[in-house]
Amino acid sequence: MDKTLILAQYDRDLREHAVPDGPGARVERVGEVVRQLADAHGWNGVLWSGLDEADADAAIQEQIAAFTALGHDFEWKLHSHDRPADLGSRLTAAGFRAEPAETLMVGEIDRLDLDARLPEGVRLTEVVDEAGVDLFVEAHEKAFGTDGTRMRRRLLDRLAADPDALVAVVALAGTETVSAARMELVPGTPFAGLWGGGTAEPWRGRGLYRALVAHRARIAAARGCRYLQVDASPMSRPILERLGFLALSVTTPYLYETKGS
Repeated sequence: MDKTLILAQYDRDLREHAVPDGPGARVERVGEVVRQLADAHGWNGVLWSGLDEADADAAIQEQIAAFTALGHDFEWKLHSHDRPADLGSRLTAAGFRAEPAETLMVGEIDRLDLDARLPEGVRLTEVVDEAGVDLFVEAHEKAFGTDGTRMRRRLLDRLAADPDALVAVVALAGTETVSAARMELVPGTPFAGLWGGGTAEPWRGRGLYRALVAHRARIAAARGCRYLQVDASPMSRPILERLGFLALSVTTPYLYETKGS
């Protein structure tokens, strides 16, 4: 797999020519910035930019003004190969706060090691209705210790608007939720994105993360996707590397809190 070519295709398909990630969102290109505008529970932020030293600061201020007018906090999703090279420093100077960095990883499905088994007594169930969303959110909250209210609303909206573009899976031990993950397919591209893979602490180290990746990979392949894309945490990166994923870049979310939020 040619990393340079795949990174260029990723930038083109998923960033520069991005499509909205939900029914309440729209994607706009303003100059050399591509951004998504959504409602209060959707994702608001900058997906791609083609800036240089001369126009970066003005473009940053333009985005702050646009999202502040909406009253939404927003995220500038910066990649380490973006330009100018000091864009992160410029965002910080403008009032953004850098969140923990993750590694952009891509795997070609046909070349991945998908030999994975669930722990004994664990089964997977796919989310198809509101009851399934509730199970998913419960598992997510156990894994990450965060409030899943906003995620619940987004999942319900996605299922209602385009159920074929979302695959959400919950791992159950009996009736206990122990892990959950989702996959978002991007129409018109060879990519599917893996998101939110998390396991309750007592169940970590038993192969659940790997099994959920393999399960989603098989579904993606059956639906004609060629690549899986992941923003990997330091915990998940080694697992993905063993499966055959390659690191292409580093992505850092820069958050801006508006006064209206």
